[in-house]
Amino acid sequence: MAEADSCLESFELYESESKFYILGTNCNKTIWRLLKIDRMEPSEVNVHEDSTVLSQSDYLDMLKNLDEQHRSTGGVKFVTNCFGIIGFIKFLGPYYMLIITEQRKIGDIFGHMVYQVSKTAMIELSNSTTRPKLINSKDENRYKKLLQTIDLRKDFFFSHSYHIMRSLQKNFNDPQEGWELYDTMFVWNEFLTRGIRDILKTTLWTVALVYGFFKQDKLAICGKDIMLTLIARRSRHYAGTRYLKRGVNEEGRVANDVETEQIVYEDMLGPWQISSVVQNRGSIPLFWSQETSKLNLKPDIILHGKDKNYEATRLHFENLRKRYGNPIIILNLIKTREKRPREIILRREFDRAIKIINSGLPGEDHLRYLHWDLHKNSQSKSTNALQVLLKVAFEALNLTEFFYRQVSPAQRAENSPNLSPTLLC
Repeated sequence: MAEADSCLESFELYESESKFYILGTNCNKTIWRLLKIDRMEPSEVNVHEDSTVLSQSDYLDMLKNLDEQHRSTGGVKFVTNCFGIIGFIKFLGPYYMLIITEQRKIGDIFGHMVYQVSKTAMIELSNSTTRPKLINSKDENRYKKLLQTIDLRKDFFFSHSYHIMRSLQKNFNDPQEGWELYDTMFVWNEFLTRGIRDILKTTLWTVALVYGFFKQDKLAICGKDIMLTLIARRSRHYAGTRYLKRGVNEEGRVANDVETEQIVYEDMLGPWQISSVVQNRGSIPLFWSQETSKLNLKPDIILHGKDKNYEATRLHFENLRKRYGNPIIILNLIKTREKRPREIILRREFDRAIKIINSGLPGEDHLRYLHWDLHKNSQSKSTNALQVLLKVAFEALNLTEFFYRQVSPAQRAENSPNLSPTLLC
C-alpha cells in the first residue's frame, strides 16, 4: 500500500508551444514532481519524468525557469488543476490526454481517501503548428463524441493511496506496489494508461479507475458504531451491455463479472476489529446468447454447442480458484419450470457441465453446486426467500471462512494497512 505522503494527489497543468508540463504534489504539498509531455509529435505519446523531488520553494522557481525557457514562444500558461491522468487515446489524428478535473470524496478506507470522478477534460496534445488536418474531420469528431458518451461521473471511483482494485485481504496478505497493479481485471482504464506506464514504469501520475459501486455508512448496532463499506468491482474483460454480452468467451471470462466486497469494523478508540468477505457474480459460463428485439422483452436464449468438453467453463472456474481458492460454491438462481423453455435450457446444460468438470477433479477441488429457483420460491407463500438465502450465505461462510484482523491505534496512525500478522478465521 502506498504511503500517503509519497503519493501525488493533486496536479497543475501548464502549456507552452512545444510541451505540456504537469506539476504534481502530495496531500501536504511538501513535495513536488515534474512531468513533461511533448507536443511536437502528437501522433505519439512522448513523456519524461524529472527525477528531481522539489520542495515548495523549488516548485515556484521551477515555474519561473520554465516560463523563461519559453519566453520567445509566449511563455508557459496555466491550463487547469487536475487530480490525475485517466489515460491517452488516439483516433485518426493526434493523441488526447484524459484527466480528472474535479473529484468528490465518497469515503475512506483506514485513512486512505476514496473519490468519485466529478468532472473530466480531454486535452489535445498537438499545438497550432503540429495539428493535423484530420483533427476536425467528420470521423474524428464522431469518435470523440462516442468517447464522450461514457459518463465517467457515474459509477467510477478511485483512490490515490489505496489499491482499491484489490480486496482488503489481498492488500493485507499480499501487498504489492508498482505499475503492474493496473493489469488487474478491475482497472477500467488499464489500456488507456498502458502507454505512459510502459514508458515511466510508475503510476504516480495516473489514477486506476474502478467501474462499479462504492457505498460507506455508519450504523448503530447494539450501542456500537459499525462502519460498513460495500464495494463492487466490475471486470474490464468481456465487458458489454445486457443481452449483447452473455455467457463465457474462449479465455474463460464471463460477461457481467462483478466482485463484491463487504468490509465491516467498529469505529472506536481502541483496537479495531476488521472483517471482510468477498463474493463474485457473473453470467453462466457457457456459450450462449440472446437476440435483442424491441418487440420481444424476453428474447430466446440460444445455446451454442461449440464447446462439447466445456473447456471454457473449466477455464473460468480455474481462474476463480486461482483468485479466491477453494472451495468454490456456485449458487444458481434461474428457473426450473417455464411454459416456454428459456432459462431451463441453461440450467440443464450448466448442470451437465459441472458434473463433467467435477469428474476430472480431485475431491477437495470439486465445485459445490446449489440450484434454487428464486422466482418460484419468491412467489410461494410458504417460503421466506430471504431467510433461505441467509441460511445459504451462513453455510457458505462456514465453508469459505472470512478475513479478520485486529489493528491497534498505533498501527492506524501509520496510515498503512500492511502492518501486523493476519488472522483468517
